[in-house]
Amino acid sequence: MTPQVPELSIRRFLSIASAAATLLLVTVALGLTLGFQTRAQFEEVEASWSQYANVSEKKGIWISTIRGHLGYGGIIHNFKNFVLRQDPAYLKATRAQVARFNAVMSDFLASDLLPGEADALDRIARTIAAYEAKIPIAARAAREGWAPARTDALVRVDDSGAIRALAELESIWYDHQSRSSARIEAAVRQGRQLIWIGFLSLFALVLAASVIGTLLVILVRNLRGAVARLEAELVERRRLERAQSRLAAAVEQSPATIVMTDTDARIQYVNRKFQDMTGWTLPEIIGRTPAFLQSGDAAPGLYSELRKTLSRGETWHGVFRNRCRDGSSYWAETTILPLVNPAGEITNYIGFGEDITEKRQVREQIVRAQKLEAVGQLAGGVAHDFNNILTTIVGAAHLAALDAEPDSDLGKEIGQIAIAARRAQSLVQELLTFARREPGRLQPVILSQIVDEVANLLRASIPPTVALEVATASGNTAVLGDPTHLHQVVMNLCRNAAEALGGDEGTIRVNLDHHDRLDNCELRADGWVRLSVSDDGPGMSAQTRAHLFEPFFTTKPLGKGSGLGLSVVFGLVDEMHGHISVESTPGQGSCFTVDIPATSLSAQPVAMAAAAPQGGHEVIMVIDDEAEIAGTFRRVLLRLGYRVEAFTSPLVALERFRAKPQRYDLVISDMVMPGMSGEDLVAHFRQMRPTLPVIFCSAYYPDSANEDDTGPILMRKPVDPVQLAHRIRNLLDA
Repeated sequence: MTPQVPELSIRRFLSIASAAATLLLVTVALGLTLGFQTRAQFEEVEASWSQYANVSEKKGIWISTIRGHLGYGGIIHNFKNFVLRQDPAYLKATRAQVARFNAVMSDFLASDLLPGEADALDRIARTIAAYEAKIPIAARAAREGWAPARTDALVRVDDSGAIRALAELESIWYDHQSRSSARIEAAVRQGRQLIWIGFLSLFALVLAASVIGTLLVILVRNLRGAVARLEAELVERRRLERAQSRLAAAVEQSPATIVMTDTDARIQYVNRKFQDMTGWTLPEIIGRTPAFLQSGDAAPGLYSELRKTLSRGETWHGVFRNRCRDGSSYWAETTILPLVNPAGEITNYIGFGEDITEKRQVREQIVRAQKLEAVGQLAGGVAHDFNNILTTIVGAAHLAALDAEPDSDLGKEIGQIAIAARRAQSLVQELLTFARREPGRLQPVILSQIVDEVANLLRASIPPTVALEVATASGNTAVLGDPTHLHQVVMNLCRNAAEALGGDEGTIRVNLDHHDRLDNCELRADGWVRLSVSDDGPGMSAQTRAHLFEPFFTTKPLGKGSGLGLSVVFGLVDEMHGHISVESTPGQGSCFTVDIPATSLSAQPVAMAAAAPQGGHEVIMVIDDEAEIAGTFRRVLLRLGYRVEAFTSPLVALERFRAKPQRYDLVISDMVMPGMSGEDLVAHFRQMRPTLPVIFCSAYYPDSANEDDTGPILMRKPVDPVQLAHRIRNLLDA
C-alpha cells in the first residue's frame, strides 16, 4: 500500500491543483466579467450625466428665458402697456426684448432638438413675430394719438397658442430630464445588483481561494463606496442645481444693477438690469473694464480712492453718474465690495447699483422751487422802490424831451434814456410775473396791434444791421390773453432774437397766422392764432434747447442776461392756455412758435398814446410819499396847464381836502404810503365827493382797483407821462 501513497498524494495534489486552477480560472473569469459589466455601468452613468448636464441644463435656461419674455415684464406685457399708455419706454423695452428673444430662439434651434420641440418653438416664434409686426401700427397710433381701444383692436394677437406651446416645451424638457435621471438611477441599481451577485459568488469560493476572495471583497467594498458616493454626489448636485437656479433668477430679476469683475477690474458678469439700464449687451461688456461707463463728472481722485479702499478688503460706497450707450446718463448709488476665498485672498469684486436719477431730479426741483421763492421775495421787495425811481426817470426824461430838439444830439440821448427806462421796467415786470405776484386777466385782445407796438419800440433799440420784418396775416383776429403779458411775450421773443444776432447782419421775422386747428393743440371752435418769431442767427444745439425754458438758464456771459426772459414767456403762455415750441439748428437760426387761443368776442383796440397830449386848467391833487415822484408829477402837469397841489403826507392831504372838498377836480394818489394807504385815503375823499375822479399810480395791483372809468383807475409805475395826460383828460371830460 505504500506505493499507493505517493500515487494518492499526487492524485490528491492534482485534484487540489486542478480544483485550485479551476477555481482560479473561474475567479479570474468572474472577475473579468464583473469588471467589464461594472465598467459598462460607469460608462452608462457618465453618458447619462453628460447628457443631463450639457443638454437639459442649457435647454432649461433657454426655456426660462422664453417664459420671461412671454410673462410679466416681457414682450407681450410691455407691448400691451405701450398700446394702453403710449409710453415710448415700453416700446423701447419691447424692441430690445424681441431682439433678445430671437437670439435665444436661434441658440435653441441650433441645438439637438427632441421630438415636438421644433413645433412648439415654431408656434412661439410665430406669436412673437405677430407682435413684432404690430409694433409699427402701435407706434403710429402713439404718434397720432389714437384711442387705446382702436389701437388694441388693430394690434390684438392671440397668444394662447404660444402659452400652450411653452407648456408643451416645458413638458418635453421635464420628460427628457426625468428620463435622464431615470437612466442614471437604473445604471446605479444595476451596479448594485452586480455587486451583490459578485459578493454571493465569491462567498462560495472564499474557503478555496482566500487571497482571491479577500481581494474581491476589497474590490466589492470599493465599488460599493464609489456607487454610494456617486448617489450622494447626484443628490447634492440636484440640490445645488436648484439653489443655483433660484439664485440666478434672483440675481437676474434684481431691481439693482449687479456687476462682477476679476481683480484686474475685467467684467465677468452683469445682470439683466445692468444691460437694460445702460443699453449695452452682454458680449459688448464681458472682458472690458467699467471705464466705458465713466461720464467725466467724477471728482478728482475718486477712482484712486476706490481702488485703495477695495485693495484693503473694505467696502466702498458712493454715487456715480454713468454713461449709457445712447449718450444719455443716469445717477447710480453704488456699493462695491471684495469677494474673499477661504484662504483670505481677494478673488473678485462685485458692485451693486441703485438708480437714483428720479430722486436727484426731485431734489433739484425742490432746490429750484426754493430759488423761485427767493426770487419772488426779492422781486416783491425791490419792485416798489425801483418802479418809483423809474417813474422819476421817465417823467424827467419826458420833460427834458419837451425842451430838446427832436433831431438834436440831446434829444437822441434823452430818447436813449427813455428806452433804457422801458427796458428796466420790462425787467421788473419779468421778475414780478415770474414770481407770480401779478396774475394775468384774460380778455379779448387784438394781437396784431401789440406786435405793431413792439415793432415800433424794437426798431428804436436794435442795431441798424438788423432788419425787422413783420407780417400780420391774422388781421384783427382777437386772442384770449392779458394785454400786458402778451406785450411781454412778444417783446421778450423779439429781444431774444436781436440778442442772438448781436452786432452781425441779420433779419428778425415776426408772423401772425390764424389756424382753425393745429396738430399739437386741442380742437377749438374759434381756432388758434400762431405767433412765430424767427432769426437767422447762430442757432442752438440740442442740449441748449433742452434747458431753454428753465429759470436762470442763459448762454450769455455773466452780467449780460438774467436767464428769466424765456422762462417768463413759457409761464405766461401756459397761463393763457397756449403752447410754445422752438426749432433751431446750429448755424441755421432759430424759430419760436407760440399758439394762443383765438376768440370771437370783440376786443378793445390797444391804447396807443398820442404824440401831443392835451392839457387843461383844472385843479389836481397829487399824493405820493416819495417827494421826487410827487415833484415829477407836479412838473409834468404844470407843463400841461393844470393847477397842481402836491403832498407827501396822506394825512395832510386829507385835511386840505376836508377844508375845500369842491376845489379839486381830480386826485392822483400812490397806493402804499405811511400813515394811511391810498385806498383808505380815497375812501375818505369819496365820502365827501362820491363822483371824484381818482387815479392810483402804484407798483402794486390791488384787488379793488378797476381798469374802467367807473371807479379808481390804476396806472402802474413807472407811469408814462403821455398816457397819464390822456387818462386825466378822458376822466375830466367824462
